[in-house]
Amino acid sequence: MSDTPRYGVRVERDDEGWRAVITGPDGKEALERRFEGEEEARLYASTVEQHLGWLSEARFRQYYRL
Repeated sequence: MSDTPRYGVRVERDDEGWRAVITGPDGKEALERRFEGEEEARLYASTVEQHLGWLSEARFRQYYRL
């Protein structure tokens, strides 16, 4: 397994509701998307995780406009 920093995604709840956050290789938030419910946020995060596995980093950045 590589120790190279890479993009990631997490789901969290805050005062405004649910959000999915894509983090960059530096660990900082690169993109946030808000959702009304947990299920929608987790589905989106699951899709992002699949894309992280399937796409090159360059294509991932292009797809998510990072």
